[in-house]
Amino acid sequence: MATSEKRQEILHAALELIAEHGFHDAPIAAIAERASVGAGTIYRYFENKDVLINELFQALHDRICAGILKGYAPDSSLRERFVHLSTALLRYFIDNPLDFRYLEQYHNSPYGVAFRRDRLLGSEGNGDLYRSLLEEGVAQQIVKDLPLVVLFALAFGPLLAVARDHILGFVELDASLIAQTVQACWDGIKR
Repeated sequence: MATSEKRQEILHAALELIAEHGFHDAPIAAIAERASVGAGTIYRYFENKDVLINELFQALHDRICAGILKGYAPDSSLRERFVHLSTALLRYFIDNPLDFRYLEQYHNSPYGVAFRRDRLLGSEGNGDLYRSLLEEGVAQQIVKDLPLVVLFALAFGPLLAVARDHILGFVELDASLIAQTVQACWDGIKR
C-alpha cells in the first residue's frame, strides 16, 4: 500500500469510528485495527490523535467546499447564491452521512470551538463564504440586521436538523422538500 493510500485508510477508519462511537470511544488502537495498520504506523502520519482529528476535519471541510461550489454563480443574486449553497450543503450531508455525523460531533466539541469562533466572531472578510454572504446581505439590507451567530442559526440550524432527521430515517428529503426547507431558511433571515 502506498504512503498516501495508507494515510487515506487511516483517515477513513477514523471517520467511521468517530462517526459511529464519538471521539472518546475511538482510540488510536481501534483506528489502527480498522485501517489494518499498526498503531505505531498512525504516528508516522499524525503526531497525535488531536492532529488526526483536526486534519480529518480539514479534509472534510475542503471536500464540502469543493462540492458546494460546483455550479456556484458568484454574480447571481444574494437569494440565488444562498439557495445554491444551502441546497448543495443539504444534499452533500444527505449523500455523505458519515461526514455529517463526524462534523456534527466536531463542531459540538472542544475541537470545533476555535473554528466556529473564528467563523462567527473573527474579523470581517475572513474568507468564509457563508459569512461573507450574510454580511453582504445585511449591508444591502436584504438580510435582517441580527448578530452573525443568530443569522447562522436561522440560516443553517434547520438544515442541520433536517439532515440529521433524514439520516436517522425520521423524514425522507426529496427535491421538493429540500427546496421548501431551503426557502424556509431564506424566509427566516430575509428582511
